[in-house]
Amino acid sequence: MRHIQSRRARIAVVVVDCPDPQALAPFYEALLGVSRTRDGADHVRLTLGDGQPDLALHRTDHYVRPDWKRGEPAQQLHLDLLVADLDEAEQEVLTLGGRLLDGSDKPIGYRVYADPVGHPFCLVTPEGLG
Repeated sequence: MRHIQSRRARIAVVVVDCPDPQALAPFYEALLGVSRTRDGADHVRLTLGDGQPDLALHRTDHYVRPDWKRGEPAQQLHLDLLVADLDEAEQEVLTLGGRLLDGSDKPIGYRVYADPVGHPFCLVTPEGLG
């Protein structure tokens, strides 16, 4: 159990709904270079370390893939993943089963992708965090 170090709230876990946590977990394990710390049929937890919040994948029977371009259904949140080299990180995303989203014009500093079940996320470089 983690100790609360201040009176302010902090993000401990980012929970991502998906149809099958077991099927989606290998994508994020490989992309983020982490392992599962909790592993169940309905919930997988990845501990990122270095003071970062954990990433949890949670089964929902009502998951609907968001449409990034049209916004129907709308994405509720997305992850910005910091990388050193966009081209190198893009190759890894594509190899792992992610895809570059239509309408991502590959601006300098960030690009928009979807994980294997359709969650939008961005790869960003330090200059893209602005």
